[in-house]
Amino acid sequence: MDVSVADAPHLSQIAVAINSVVVQAGGDVTVQAPVPDMAAVPPRADVSHVPVVTGALVGRVDELELLDAAVFGAERAVVGVHGLGGVGKSTLVARYVQDNLGRFPFVWWMTADSPAAIEVGLAELACVLAPEVHHLPLVQRTELGLRWLATHPDWLLVLDNLSGPRDLVDLLAKVRTGRVIATSRRAGGWSVLTGGVDVEVLGTRAATDLLTRTARAGGPDADLTGAERLCEELGRLPLAIEQAGAYIAQTRITPDAYLGLLARSPARMFTRTGEDGDPRRTMARVWHITLDQLADTPLAGALLRQLAWYAPDAIPEGLCALAGEEPDVLEALGRLGAYSMITRRDHTIGVHRLVQAVTRTPDSADPHRRPDDIAAARDAATGALAAAVLNRSPDAPADHPVFEAVRPHAQVLLDHTTPDTDSGATVLVLNQLGLYLRDQGKAATAVDQLARAARSSERLHGATRPTMIARNNLATAYVSAGRFDEAISLHEQTLKDREEVLGPDHPDTLGSRSNLAMTYQFAGDTRRAIPLHEQTLTDRERILGLDHPDTLLVRGNLASAYHELGDLGRAIPLFEAVAADHERVSGPDHRNTLDARNNLASAYDAAGDTARAIPLYAATLAGLEGLLGAEHPDSLRLRNNLALAHETVGDFDRAIRLLASVLEDRVRVLGADHYDTLMARNNLAKAYGNADDVDQAIRLYEAALVDFERVLGPDSPDTLIVRGNLANAYRNAGDFDRAVALNETTLADRVRRLGPDHPDTLMSRNNLGSAYQDSGDVDHARQIYEGALDDFVRVLGPDHPDTLTLRNNLASAHWFTGARDQAWAQFDAVFAARERLLGPDHPDTLMSKHNLARAHEWRGDLDRALSLFEATFAAQERVLGPDHSATLRTRFRLAGALESAGDLERARSLYEAVLRDCRRALGQDHALTTLVQASLATARGLLS
Repeated sequence: MDVSVADAPHLSQIAVAINSVVVQAGGDVTVQAPVPDMAAVPPRADVSHVPVVTGALVGRVDELELLDAAVFGAERAVVGVHGLGGVGKSTLVARYVQDNLGRFPFVWWMTADSPAAIEVGLAELACVLAPEVHHLPLVQRTELGLRWLATHPDWLLVLDNLSGPRDLVDLLAKVRTGRVIATSRRAGGWSVLTGGVDVEVLGTRAATDLLTRTARAGGPDADLTGAERLCEELGRLPLAIEQAGAYIAQTRITPDAYLGLLARSPARMFTRTGEDGDPRRTMARVWHITLDQLADTPLAGALLRQLAWYAPDAIPEGLCALAGEEPDVLEALGRLGAYSMITRRDHTIGVHRLVQAVTRTPDSADPHRRPDDIAAARDAATGALAAAVLNRSPDAPADHPVFEAVRPHAQVLLDHTTPDTDSGATVLVLNQLGLYLRDQGKAATAVDQLARAARSSERLHGATRPTMIARNNLATAYVSAGRFDEAISLHEQTLKDREEVLGPDHPDTLGSRSNLAMTYQFAGDTRRAIPLHEQTLTDRERILGLDHPDTLLVRGNLASAYHELGDLGRAIPLFEAVAADHERVSGPDHRNTLDARNNLASAYDAAGDTARAIPLYAATLAGLEGLLGAEHPDSLRLRNNLALAHETVGDFDRAIRLLASVLEDRVRVLGADHYDTLMARNNLAKAYGNADDVDQAIRLYEAALVDFERVLGPDSPDTLIVRGNLANAYRNAGDFDRAVALNETTLADRVRRLGPDHPDTLMSRNNLGSAYQDSGDVDHARQIYEGALDDFVRVLGPDHPDTLTLRNNLASAHWFTGARDQAWAQFDAVFAARERLLGPDHPDTLMSKHNLARAHEWRGDLDRALSLFEATFAAQERVLGPDHSATLRTRFRLAGALESAGDLERARSLYEAVLRDCRRALGQDHALTTLVQASLATARGLLS
């Protein structure tokens, strides 16, 4: 008996337009340029990125030799350079690289103090080697940078100021070529290193030499009396020495005079630090003296305090624009640079981390770090970030570079502030960046930022419109993260508040109702969503009119809910009307029209009407590619849908080719870890499984599951879908122990994560029963099916496709446990329901007809069985094609029925024909081929 087990459905796999309140800007459409094959992009020494070090490196001869030995001491070197902040790790490595550039075809230096900084550095690498990719989002450029490193040897990569081993481990897992040097303050826990160099503070002579060289930059006749004493006072820390030397060169004072200035500072800040002292205390002394000298440029101190709240590197100079008039800002930045308090390069600013740490630490005794001034600098920093993202659209590709430039600096500010200090500007930054990160697939970070925005907005504004917007945004991020219960609770509260404060007809209220309805659908409670869709549609028709785009969008959402429930009789006419209305209102080539046609094609496909689905998909894909380009994510999503339709009709070769191309393009365009890319791996595995290449399907599912768990988490609903699909693949491969175990784990996780009534959970119960049934434990399977049936009917309804699948499987279990009459009646009822609901040619209907024919054969009604087998075969050959495994299986069963009826000659002839076709289409080792071969041998024996 053939048992149909449907894969658990998920809304993310159905391309349906989902409504929030969206304003789409007009303008010309920009077609993206093709993304290059990074493996074919050659290394270029002329674009290597290395900081310039002038003059001789003081006191580091031994460290340079150790570093060289470590870099070339292993075939694939990963070298750590450790030491406290300001000790000169970066300078040491920069000098080494500068002196050895000719030994590497390409060198890339990047700040690596956070995952975000690493992403930016890899993205810049991609842009330097392949400038045509600069328009792509950060996640895509990052993946291209990784791909270039992974496909080229002999390069040198410097990761400056790594915070810990985790980021290095993650990068090395993806890149297994080249040589890496990583600088970090952290000395322990670096198990992945092949070598290391510890950088200590300078020796006395080297420290004095460094101070001498730096101070004499202002003139060779500088009086350096007290140089050694000053170096000891500064703890022989290179950064502090360099800053003191720059001050001495600028002011033409002696080191002794500098010591006197330190001595006259408040004792709490300027007591002598021992060997193990906090370097920030030493830096504070240098910082204080330098800013005293800059007192005639007050803006310099204010700017330094503002810059202290950002990431230390690549601070856009534009973030300083609000601090004062442009000439005053430029003068202040120039003076800060002259005193080595900042560095400037290509319209960006760098500030040493120790300088920043001191600068943002309040001290009432220090006139440069009064608490009120530091708080004002924090607010100025926040205001500059808010101005940068104000009126920018998180989902507009043209604005993505702004968000990418602002993001690391906003994150540092947020990390160093507490929510009780958040202002309205902070809330704006949190909301804008949270929505951007949500759309970039970084749901967990988006939730953190949007949750803080909602809390801070409520503290600042109470239950007003800004707070409701923040809550709505947070709820959408919960949906992206798969946290449906929290999303529903927040959407319900937001809807209630908007109805009370704004009124039931306000656009925000209607948007909340629509978002709540869609969240119910995502959570699997589609029956609860439909009344909300209907109410929203009625209100929008009344307020906006029948043809308003928002009205049509809600009408499409209602159709998608009917589709989700399996009520295609209502879904298809509504989808058809929506598509026609969009075409009439917006034109045949408008994006809304194309989306509506895609949704209609999806409904045709679900109804088994592939004769209409495939041409509509193909025509819509051509229109979308003409509008957006062939590699736009939405074009790739539609190509995926077209491939799945070909899979439905058994054209597995074409489906696999299309799905493989979708996966390849998504990896290149979106990155290996993008959600759409992960789903493409799942879909390709499923296609191989349906094509009976179970081994390949299992390999792909196992690899995909690792990626899903790593990127989305082990409890993500999508991860659980892949785990369930892998369990079914094990079952199809005959590995019943693993199939049962994995199905049980998936069911338990879905009950815990989604609840017992979620459609995915219900299908897990069905799939577990199927695994037990295939393993031979039919009694256990029947008990699972019977226990689940009432819940399927209650939650999904008696006519839902998944309910009919369960009833079909229960009928099979009844048959094999001896309840033949009960089984036959259920087979007949499922066939009648599928024929009525899905039509006579739907693959599920044909499978039910096949099962009913088997039941008649087992009952001895061979005339009825033969008639049903012949009708099923004719329809499958027409709908699915002659080489589809279901078609071949029906022909095989027809031969068996002929054998049972005593027509051995016709049976043998048909067995022989089926065997030839199975060998050609499925292969000699396929289970059906083996079964047909054995049956043919038996038939020949009966004839001999």
